[in-house]
Amino acid sequence: MSRRLFLRLRIQRATWPRPALMLTDTPDPACRYCEGIGGIEHEYGHPETGEYDGSRWEPCECWNQDRRWVLLPLPRLPRRWHRTGRDPWAAHGFSDEPPF
Repeated sequence: MSRRLFLRLRIQRATWPRPALMLTDTPDPACRYCEGIGGIEHEYGHPETGEYDGSRWEPCECWNQDRRWVLLPLPRLPRRWHRTGRDPWAAHGFSDEPPF
């Protein structure tokens, strides 16, 4: 039985290395191994105490998380917005317009 490749694509906003809209692959929702999550998380405990010590992610074969394409690079916000949190183009650094 041959398995045909169907891409399950979605649009996602990326922030690194530069802001952009990207087209990415998604996990197969009908996958029997990962049940559409994209992988299996294996939790493990500390060998001496048995307490939770972390987890390891094992990606599934139904999904390639490296399959992505940049659709549209987005402009970076000016540094002034990061410091003040206000719109520098408004009259007094903030807008006094009603929301309607």
